[in-house]
Amino acid sequence: MKNTLLRKSVQALALACGCLYAGAASAQNDNLVLHYNRPAEYFEEALVIGNGTMGAIVYGGAQRDVLSLNDLTLWTGEPDRKVTTPDAHRSIPVIRELLDNEDYRGADREQRKVQGHYSENYQPLGQLTVTYLDEPAEITAYRRSLDIGNATARTQYLRGGKAQACDYFASAPDSVIVLRLTSAGEKGIRALLSFSSQLPHATSAAGNEMAVEGYAAYHSYPSYYKGVKEKHLYDPERGTRFRTLVRVLTQGGSVKSFPSGELKIEGAREALVLVANVTSFNGFDKDPAREGRDYRGLVERRMERAAAKTYDELRAAHVADYKHYFDRVKLDLGQTAPEIAALPTDEQLKLYTDKQQANPALEALYFQFGRYLLISSSRTPGVPANLQGLWNERILPPWSCNYTTNINLEENYWAAETANLSEMHRPLMDFIANLSRTGAETAKAYYGVDKGWCLGHNSDIWAMTCPVGLNVGDPSWACWAMGGAWLSTHIWERYQFTRDKEFLKQYYPVLKGAAEFCLDWLVEKDGKLMTSPGTSPENKFVTPDGYVGATSYGCTSDLAMTRECLMDAAKAAATLKTDKDFQKQVERTLTRLLPYSVGADGNLQEWYHDWKDQDPQHRHQSHLFGLYPGHHLSVAATPDLAKACARTLEIKGDNTTGWSTGWRVNLYARLHDGKNAYHIYRRLLRLVSPDGYKGEDARRGGGTYPNLLDAHSPFQIDGNFGGCAGVIEMLMQSTESSISLLPALPEEWKDGRVEGICARGGFVVDMTWKDGRVTDLRITARADGKTQLCFNGQKKRISLKAGESWEMKN
Repeated sequence: MKNTLLRKSVQALALACGCLYAGAASAQNDNLVLHYNRPAEYFEEALVIGNGTMGAIVYGGAQRDVLSLNDLTLWTGEPDRKVTTPDAHRSIPVIRELLDNEDYRGADREQRKVQGHYSENYQPLGQLTVTYLDEPAEITAYRRSLDIGNATARTQYLRGGKAQACDYFASAPDSVIVLRLTSAGEKGIRALLSFSSQLPHATSAAGNEMAVEGYAAYHSYPSYYKGVKEKHLYDPERGTRFRTLVRVLTQGGSVKSFPSGELKIEGAREALVLVANVTSFNGFDKDPAREGRDYRGLVERRMERAAAKTYDELRAAHVADYKHYFDRVKLDLGQTAPEIAALPTDEQLKLYTDKQQANPALEALYFQFGRYLLISSSRTPGVPANLQGLWNERILPPWSCNYTTNINLEENYWAAETANLSEMHRPLMDFIANLSRTGAETAKAYYGVDKGWCLGHNSDIWAMTCPVGLNVGDPSWACWAMGGAWLSTHIWERYQFTRDKEFLKQYYPVLKGAAEFCLDWLVEKDGKLMTSPGTSPENKFVTPDGYVGATSYGCTSDLAMTRECLMDAAKAAATLKTDKDFQKQVERTLTRLLPYSVGADGNLQEWYHDWKDQDPQHRHQSHLFGLYPGHHLSVAATPDLAKACARTLEIKGDNTTGWSTGWRVNLYARLHDGKNAYHIYRRLLRLVSPDGYKGEDARRGGGTYPNLLDAHSPFQIDGNFGGCAGVIEMLMQSTESSISLLPALPEEWKDGRVEGICARGGFVVDMTWKDGRVTDLRITARADGKTQLCFNGQKKRISLKAGESWEMKN
């Protein structure tokens, strides 16, 4: 190895965001394509595209092509302006007294009084159907693909021996979804375009354009709530409105409109179909009917601008915009055998699952697919990616397709900073700020806390913060107050990667507010500070007399999130040189928090008492929060507690849901256990059948669907994002003062290369490794900073100015 070189050559910050080795892109192109040899029959086989606000689910039919359309801002409901249970806080002292008397049955009963309404439902926009009118002919050479390297999808085949194709993409620069239909057939393109929606709507057509006007319910209930018959309440004068335009531009041929609202293409060699949509959503605190934005004018202007461009211009702008983000990170984990790589993606996934086939290209594709999904679903100010990212076909989606904040929303953003997509993190920051406003009222009304803000298990586009349940929900999933504490840690996380003090100054009051709630929510018991009441999300304990309960005191997950939130807020205050009294209060509180305990089985205790779980293999592992995504437990600093975390994971086993599997990849990586981290990553890529498939070989459970979307099941996107983050945790981990390379590298990835991943302290990492040792390394600073590099058994301190790089070459 050559001597280490310190090169202080100032580089453009664009280089600091990745793309330091231009030659890598061409070598990776073939590894960035999902491809299939038949149309999709089920959602879980279809391909998803999105521009961060609008999205489409593409089925790719040769006779009838269906695009299910979504808009991230299309929800039921109105601003959350009233407290459902204004006297709920009066039950808190009662619950505490019941817990002091060890009356867990009574505490669970009383907890139901500390519940409010449910979240609203995220809604599907509708379906655009392209029905081909050609005479029956044999379809051959069929291929359906999604190139995540440039965010374009394509369906191509021979119809009666003549080439026919459709290209699809969702453009952020032009705010439209674009389809290009081409045909080499003698009669050109003959197709009928129609629109349908499950929402109240009216469709009209004139000339070459279709227009759809509709609205969502002003209130709704989740699918699982049995207290009402009508789950959606509609009023033409209330709720979020939308307008969708579909315009067809052809080369040759003609476009005819019908009173039914359909468009017919006849005889064109090429047809450009543009889809634009705008809703009246104007912010979480604005009535979408009375205070909504000019959605009609906005969608008209968007369509006019897009229609003035050629297909090539639209595509070039889209690809350039997308690649600005996507190309920052490259990953090479090794080559897959050509005969395997040539197979359709679903067949590769099946071999990977059933035959334990080595497929490093598929493993890298899954990582990059997570980045693709985040770019595609998180670019709307104040509206982050939801439980299904952007893509939902159901009017009553699973769990309302809401923001579930006891893990799922946070997991969506675990890779935002490390995978060099900080801009996609910003919608979450705005959303947290919205939550802090509604959460202040929730803190007072439901918990009797006058300082700060809090958040329950669920939220929606209206920044709902109250605990759900309508006084009948099981406390295990309805009653929880730590969502604000957990979610606000993303503020300090983002600062650590960006070193943007203006950002930190802007959002510090939000982080401090979450910490202030924690400070006031704690009670003293047995000489220590702890929460009472509390729950461990969705899990239950078994008391010595056999009672299965949820409500307790001193829950480990509560204290872990409290500890992390307080530490982050104090560090933020110190960084900004403000609130010294607050910092001192946090320091005093941290010394008095109830410490962790190790149970008789060697596991990290989840409850105050060493009680058994109702389900020892429960999918949630909230009490391990301090290990990941938190930072106050580690192999180096708390070895005994790290060992207890490992024992907890051993007891829980491997068989769990998709998002939980994604979390466990990261937990094992933090334990520096590359063998198990990789084993669980493979488990995450376990093939799962579409939900509606009823064949004899149906595969159920957690894993990955044929289209690489995460199977909870049903579909939840968080597993994709958790798995993406887990790959980076295996390759690189960082703190405010150090960067560790290959801390949990599995034997299967002994040779590889990664470029553009980000470390705390504001650094970008590019490295090549061989036989498990780093051979080439470049560290580039986004901002002035110091760090300690740990790799190949050595430590190296470096200090860089913004734009400078440190390199080591073999």
